[in-house]
Amino acid sequence: MLQFEFETWIDASPEQVWAFHQRPDIFELLTPPGKSMEVIKREGGLETGARVEFRLRFGPISIPWIAVHVDHETTRFFVDEQLRGPFRFWRHEHRFEPDQGGTRLKDRVRCSLPGGPVADWLLGWFVRLELKQLFRHRHAVTKRFCEANRVV
Repeated sequence: MLQFEFETWIDASPEQVWAFHQRPDIFELLTPPGKSMEVIKREGGLETGARVEFRLRFGPISIPWIAVHVDHETTRFFVDEQLRGPFRFWRHEHRFEPDQGGTRLKDRVRCSLPGGPVADWLLGWFVRLELKQLFRHRHAVTKRFCEANRVV
């Protein structure tokens, strides 16, 4: 099982950071340049039971991904798990923790590749590198937007 964590302090309230994540165009906003991700269907927002179906594209390869939100506490956290997609297992926790008048945005991913522990061992470095680049971009966009639109 691979684990990855990334966190950023944002000068905005947890409520504002949570609201940003509820935008209908959030996936498009948080997708790094050069990566292709198309939302096919959304059912709900960040609440438990919400579902998102999207398609990742890597050149000519198209990979469907369906995720469901399995837990949440409004303005504090939500958790999604992969129902169908490229991983054998995927669980992503998004946390919005009050911290020094702002928000500590924390993402924690636990995942496993098809092929199990051997694939995780061989390709874990690559998955972690991709996740680091992805979350560096996502956190930078979130920080920029939330701080620029901060309600005082």
